[in-house]
Amino acid sequence: MTRSPLWLALPSRFAALSRTQARIVLSVLAALLLASLTVLGVPHPAPDASGAGGDRQTDVALYEGIVAAVTHGQDYYRAAADALRAGSYPLRPFLTFRLPGLAVVQAALPPAATLALLYALAAVTGFVWYRRLAEALPGLAARLFALFLLAAGMLAFVQPALIAFHEIWAGLLVALSLALRRPGKWVEAAAIALIAMLVRETAALYVVIMCALAFVEGQRREAIGWGAALGVFAVVLAAHAVAVQGVTGALDAASPGWTGMHGFGLFVRAMTLATGLQLLPAAAAALLVALTLFGWASWRNSLALRAAAIFCAYAVVISLFARLDTFYWGLLIAPAFLAGLAFVPDGLRDLAARALDRRRVRVQRIEQ
Repeated sequence: MTRSPLWLALPSRFAALSRTQARIVLSVLAALLLASLTVLGVPHPAPDASGAGGDRQTDVALYEGIVAAVTHGQDYYRAAADALRAGSYPLRPFLTFRLPGLAVVQAALPPAATLALLYALAAVTGFVWYRRLAEALPGLAARLFALFLLAAGMLAFVQPALIAFHEIWAGLLVALSLALRRPGKWVEAAAIALIAMLVRETAALYVVIMCALAFVEGQRREAIGWGAALGVFAVVLAAHAVAVQGVTGALDAASPGWTGMHGFGLFVRAMTLATGLQLLPAAAAALLVALTLFGWASWRNSLALRAAAIFCAYAVVISLFARLDTFYWGLLIAPAFLAGLAFVPDGLRDLAARALDRRRVRVQRIEQ
C-alpha cells in the first residue's frame, strides 16, 4: 500500500522501487554522503604572482577595468588584452578572454541601470522557479521552505560587487531557461540559454544536456532547437577566437590548463561557496550538497530529471577539470541547486520504506 506523500503532491521516484532496488539506492546515497566529505581534504588555492589564486574579487576588478576601458571608447579585445597583461593573467588559449557581450552591454548602460537589470533578472528567475516548485509542493510549509532554499541559493547573485562577474549573469540565465522549459514549450528556454552561452561559454554544457535529453525522449524539434543554439554559439566562439588571435602573440602567458583532477570534493566546495551553505560548518555543508543531489533524483518530474542530469554533469566537469582557483564554475548551477533539499523528506521516507519492506505474498489453498 502506497503511503501518502509528506510534502510532494505525488509519491517520489523511489516509491515504486523493489526492496532490492531501494537497498542499492541507499548504498549509493551512503557512498555519495561519504564522498562529499572528501572536501575536507581538498586544499585551498594559494595566491599566485598576480594575487588571483583564490581571490575572486581580483577577477571582478579585472572585468570592471575592462568595462571602464570600453566605456571610454577602447576596443573590447584590446582593452581585455591590456588588462590581462597588466594583471599577469594568461592570454592563451583564446578561452582566457571572456566573450565581449556582457562588457559591451555594461559599458553602454549606466551602472544603476545595469544593477536594476541584474535585480530584475534575479527576481524573475526566483519567481519562475517558485511557481514550478509550488506545482509539486502543495503545502504551505513546503513552499516556504522551497522559497527559503531559493533565496539561499541566490545570495551571491544579488551582490552589487559581483555585477561584472560573468558567472553571475550566466547562472541566472541558465536557471531561468531550465525553469521555463516544459514539454512542447522550449523556444524561450533555448533562446535564453543561447544568451547564457554568449555571456559565459561554460553554459554550453547545459545546452548539450538539454539537447541530448530532448533527443532521447523523441522530441526531435526540440533537440534541433537546442542544437541550433549550439550552432550559433559555435560560430560566435570561432569569431571570438579569431579576434583574440589578433591581439595576442606567442610571448603572452599561457593558461596552466584545466586538468585539476581534484575530485568530487572540489565540486562540493564549489557549491558550498556559491550558495548560503558557506555559512555552515564544512562537514554539514558537504552532507547537504550530497542530499541536494539525492533530492533532485527523488522528484518524479521531467524538470527534476533535467536538473539532476545538469547538476551531475557539472559535478563531473568540476571534479575532473576545474582548478582550485576555478571553483566559481559552480555559480553556473547555483541559483536553483539547493531547492532539491525540499524533496529529500519524501525521497528518504519512500526509500527507507521500500528498503525495509518485508511483506510476503501468501497463497492459501481452500479445499471444499
